[in-house]
Order: sequence, then C-alpha cells, then structure tokens
Amino acid sequence: MTTEIIHVPDLGGAETVEVIELCVAPGDTVELEQSLVVLESDKATMDVPSPKAGVVKALIVKEGDTVSEGSAIVELELAGVELEIGAEPVVVGDLASQPEVVSESVEPVEDKRAPAPAPAPSPTPSLATNGVTEQMVSVPDIGTTDLVEVIEIPVSVGDQLIEGDSLLVVEGDKATMDIPVPFGGELLEVLVKEGDKVAMGDNLARMMTGASVEIPMGEVVEPTVESVSSASGLTVSPDSGAAPIAISGIEPSAEAGIYAGPASRALARELGVDLHKIAGTGPRGRILKEDLQGYVKKAVAAAESGLSAVGVGIPAVPDVDFGKFGEFDIVPLNKIQKLTANNMQRNWLNVPHVTQFDEADITDLEDFRRSLKSEAEKRGTRLTPLPFLLKACAHALCANPEFNRSITSNGENFVQKKYVHIGVAVDTPRGLLVPVIRDVDEKGLWQLANEINEMAVKARDGKLSPAEMQGGCFTISSLGAIGGNGFTPIVNAPEVGILGVSKSQIKPVWNGSEFLPRMMLPLSVSYDHRVVNGAGCGRFFTYLVQELGDTRRLAL
Repeated sequence: MTTEIIHVPDLGGAETVEVIELCVAPGDTVELEQSLVVLESDKATMDVPSPKAGVVKALIVKEGDTVSEGSAIVELELAGVELEIGAEPVVVGDLASQPEVVSESVEPVEDKRAPAPAPAPSPTPSLATNGVTEQMVSVPDIGTTDLVEVIEIPVSVGDQLIEGDSLLVVEGDKATMDIPVPFGGELLEVLVKEGDKVAMGDNLARMMTGASVEIPMGEVVEPTVESVSSASGLTVSPDSGAAPIAISGIEPSAEAGIYAGPASRALARELGVDLHKIAGTGPRGRILKEDLQGYVKKAVAAAESGLSAVGVGIPAVPDVDFGKFGEFDIVPLNKIQKLTANNMQRNWLNVPHVTQFDEADITDLEDFRRSLKSEAEKRGTRLTPLPFLLKACAHALCANPEFNRSITSNGENFVQKKYVHIGVAVDTPRGLLVPVIRDVDEKGLWQLANEINEMAVKARDGKLSPAEMQGGCFTISSLGAIGGNGFTPIVNAPEVGILGVSKSQIKPVWNGSEFLPRMMLPLSVSYDHRVVNGAGCGRFFTYLVQELGDTRRLAL
C-alpha cells in the first residue's frame, strides 16, 4: 500500500489558521485539485486542494483545529496502487514475527506483547491491524529554518501514541517547543537522540498508523485521559488481561489529573500558574500554551478592577440584562468581525486622529467616465469612479510623501516608502475586508478597473489570501451610493492616512458670475498627527481635489 500525507501549503504570511470545514471523509475517492479542507485565518478563507488523486484513508485534523503551514491534514492512498499481491492480501504490521528495531540512542524496552505464533499458512498475529501503514514523522514548520537541538525524548519504541502526543522536545536560540505526532499509532523507531540537531523537514521517527489496534482475544483498547496514572504514565484495565498501553507526552506530576506537555509545563512554571486551574482545549483535554496565555489574560483583566484589558485606564462598558426589556438573541461575531473590532479599537486608542473635509468637483470626470461606458463593455469590465480615485490618490501620495510614511513602534523614526500600494475597503457578508492594489502609480485606469473588480469578487467570495491584504500605504473607504455627507474614517495603522468618500450630488456652485449645477463629491481625510500636520494635510487635500477636478491631470 502506498500512502502519502497531505500537508497545509503556503499560507501567504498567516502563521496559524483554523479548520472550518472538512470537504471529504475516510473512504472518499478524490481527484486532483479537489478540495480537502477549508481553512480560515483572521482575514481570509481558503481551500486546500488535493495535489494528487487517490482514496482518503484518514483525516488527521477535525473542524475547529488550529494548523499552520506544513501541518498534516489528510492521509491519502494514491490512485493506481494495488493493495494485494496474488490471491493473498498483504498484511502490514505483523511486528511480532519481525525483529525489534531500536535506534542506538533509545534503551531497549521489554516487549509486553504476546509471542508470535509458529509460522502457518494463515498466521494469526498477536498485534495486527487492517489497513495500516508505516509512516515517517518529520519536523513540522517551527517558525525557523535554523537547526534546533533535541533536548528530551519522552517516548519509547513500542509506545502507543495518540494524535497530539509529544514525540520529542527541541530547543532553539529563543524558545523550547514540543514536536507532537500528527496522527495516532505505534512508535516503531526513533531516528534521533538527545543532543542531535534537526531542522524543518528532517525525519524523526517511524510509526505504524491505523484506525484501531487489535489486542489478542479480539479486544480493542482505546487509551483515554481518564485512565492515565500520573505516576507511571500507563493505562491498565484490571479485568482485561491485556498489556498496559503507554500514553506518551504526559509528564509525571506531583498531583494527578494534569495532561500537558513539557513546553506547556515550562511556560506554567515561568508564569507561576497552577495547571490544575487550567481547562485544556487540546486533543483529549491536553493543556496547550494558548490555554495558559488565555488564563493569564483573564487574570490580568480581573486584577484591573473593572478597567478594560487594553490597559489605558478606560472604564469598561458594563453588561446589560437585555431580557428585562424584551426578547433578544446572542449572535457570536465571526473572526473577521472580531479582528476588525480589535483593530479599530487599537488604532483609535493609539493614533492621534485629525480629520479634514472638502469637496471635489467631479462633473467633468463623470462626463468622461460615462463616455467610456461602451468601451468598458467591449473590454468586459466596469469603469466606476474608484479607479479615478485610486489614480488621484497615487499622484497625491507621490507629491506629498509625508502621507506615504509609517512611524516606528518606539516613535523614534519613520519609514519613507518608495512604493505606492493602496487598500480599498470592501463590505462583504463576512465583514469588512481591505484588499490592496499594488503599484497604483504605475498603472492605467483600465488595468486598475480590472484589478478592483477581481479583488472585489474574491473578497465577497472569501478567496482573498492574507498576502493580498498586506502592504498598503494608504486606504480608500467609499460609501458610494449608500449616502451621507461625510464621515470620520479611522486610520488603518501602520498607515498614516485614509480617505473617506461619501455620496456625490448636484449642487449650485458660484463661478464668479452665476450659479451652475455641478456634481460635487464629499471627501474626508483622517491622518496620524504624529506624522502629518494640518498644513501637510491641506496641501495633500488641495492636490487631490485638483486631480479629481481635471481628468487631464491624471495622465501627467
């Protein structure tokens, strides 16, 4: 049997993502590029297509799991591989009839399995599985390509491991971390020893994997956390007569009831947290580092005596019992909505905002845009006012470079950008997304129109990648035809400026001798007063209004 583990591909800059949908099930036949799972980051949703055709043998992840680039997600039996030789099926995993394989760095352990029966035409192995395979466990994405040192191996050959158990502990220059097994099974061989240096992709161990393991007399034993002895790390069924099954990755504790790996325990000791007070959210209730961090955050918030957790002394808004006033529903925010709320609060609290307002006469621009309607249809695109706004903003950023800066976190320096990437806020069913149009100053109106339309469709379909929402220098937030005479947009830090666009309308404008009907567009610019002053914004705004008022300037 030839199987292959499918891993999470390049996430375009996202560190971790959540599995929100499983598109296949064990036994399903999948084709090349067929979706296996759907992942969601803080900013986007993405499918993981199958790189090969075959049959799904096992799902290594479940809905709600958090994974990163390189994480194992699906075990796939490749198409076109014969499972039988001749008339007799191939039995994989008859370990009792094979010599024990032990690496030099691991002490031999006593084989508690029943001895192998004498060879026979139809042997009955003492430890056998149906549809099992041998697989390598390698170093996943650990956030660095540097070598890290193996400092602890808390498992032994023959151990029965479950998904998420700690295989070994490695230490880099800045951190110590567990390397968990991505699937359950029996540990056949450890390929490294303490003191070895490894890097991402290096093989660490061989394991025999399968859905369940058969013990003599036909009994199937599923190891559980509740049956773990904290002193021995073993689970024993008193009346089964079966050999105990080792649960690896559980470090002995002075008190029972703790299921956590070495890294989590080290962090708990560093923070002074009692692990008995932590509710684990990992596989089978395992305590993760994220559980510790969440516990500490709540403790800090509680210690601030009602002040908000942002730590700026702002009184928190008290909860209200809405049931006293009538019926209501509690609707949880999705990830994008929560991220937007947190970003807005952070930016509003950290950036000293100032907003200026003005109007642009876009009468000639609108006449020119409408004259291109038939040409736009021939090109298969739509020419909205947004490409003109993008082009005018790009010119204004080049002419007023202080708007194309970011201030460093220590407030000592600013970054002067030599590129012009502009974000466009898009309202989607999932929430507000801001795809970034790159090198706007180097593109024409038709190219910008095409890119805007493509990005808008991807945003509404949840197909934007994290990389497509990064690197902006300036943002445009347009209410378009929704309405309003003006609003105060919040700066999208680390950018220092954002343009708010409201609904255009016909107004009487005095030309020196008479009032004429003109199409006027209300605009507002919010800026970071640490980087841009009022006079600087005035120059930027004047330049922008001139660009929009005379379309010929956009060609300069």
